[in-house]
Amino acid sequence: MSQPASSRPFLPAVQRLLPGFLRRSILHFEAAIDTAVDRFAAALAPGLRLLDAGAGECRFKPLFPRQRYVGVDLAVGDSAWNYSRLDALADLARLPFPDASFDACLNVVTLEHLPEPAAALREISRVLKPGSPFLLVAPHEWEVHQAPHDYFRYTRHGLEYLLGGAGFVNLRIQPVGGYFRLLSRRLWNGLQFFPVFLLPLAALFVAPPALLLPWLDGLDRERNFTLGYICTGQKR
Repeated sequence: MSQPASSRPFLPAVQRLLPGFLRRSILHFEAAIDTAVDRFAAALAPGLRLLDAGAGECRFKPLFPRQRYVGVDLAVGDSAWNYSRLDALADLARLPFPDASFDACLNVVTLEHLPEPAAALREISRVLKPGSPFLLVAPHEWEVHQAPHDYFRYTRHGLEYLLGGAGFVNLRIQPVGGYFRLLSRRLWNGLQFFPVFLLPLAALFVAPPALLLPWLDGLDRERNFTLGYICTGQKR
């Protein structure tokens, strides 16, 4: 899973210092992803072969102790990451596996880093058995990260088109928050632009509206302003 480079200066402090409910509010997208992967893992039967396509540092591997986890990545996204836990180093558009060799797959915040997303989704579909569940998370409103390997952003319609074209059915594409959660996150992101000695003062101005805005998110019923989408489906 990728992480926006520009968010890193304040994310560790948020994760360490804040109570859980505030952490989940501020890092709503990350919390929603963790919940989605937890549910995906809980629904899988023991012994299934799982492909983590775009695994990065394989941070989701501990969630699949009952399955045969296989982490694959090209390992070019972040030079600071430790890619040693990967099971295979590969381009997702050219996977080194036989047809129908996996029972499930997840692809988490990776699609935007692929120059050939349609080809990668077709490859994922190829290596999945018919009926296999698939979990995909993709950003919609997000800053450039893991440059220069950051190519696309996706609407729900674009994701439906790509997933359907790759042979996935029973699609459910859910936006992660609306306009007010997006605005809240952008306020927190703004702290990165202040020098360290001004951060406490900046936080005094940023924190109140950033903490209150998510309570208004129900006003955005269309959710056309969203940080990203969590998609589930099955191989046809």
